[in-house]
Amino acid sequence: MKDLEYYLNLPYKIEIEKIPENDGGGYCAMMPEFKGTALFWGDGKSEVEALKDLKLAFKSALTGLIESGKKIPEPKAKTDKTKSIAITLKQSVIDRIDRHAKELGISRSALIFKGMDSYLNNVMKA
Repeated sequence: MKDLEYYLNLPYKIEIEKIPENDGGGYCAMMPEFKGTALFWGDGKSEVEALKDLKLAFKSALTGLIESGKKIPEPKAKTDKTKSIAITLKQSVIDRIDRHAKELGISRSALIFKGMDSYLNNVMKA
C-alpha cells in the first residue's frame, strides 16, 4: 500500500509565480498535478518561503486524501515518447514563433509544445 512517505518522495512538478504587488505581493507555489483533486498552495514573501509553505500544505493535503481513500495523482512520466508531426501555419505565425523561441533560447518545437501544453492544461483542462 502506498503511504505518505511514498507520495512525499515522488518528483511532482512545482510552479512558483510572483504575486502582483496590488494583490499583496510575494510568491505563490503550487503543484499542477493536483488541480481538481485537492486545493492547496504555498505562499510567502520569497520563493523559498512559498516552497516551504507548499511542502507543509502538501503533506497536510496528502494526509487528508489518504485518510479519505481518495485517488492521489502521481507525477506524469518524464519518459513520454515524442512524435514528429507536420502542421501547416501562416508564415507570419512561424516568424513570430521563431522570434519568441530565439528570445527564450529554445527550439520552435519546444515553444509550440509549451504553448499547447499550457493551453490544454489551463484553458481546455484536458
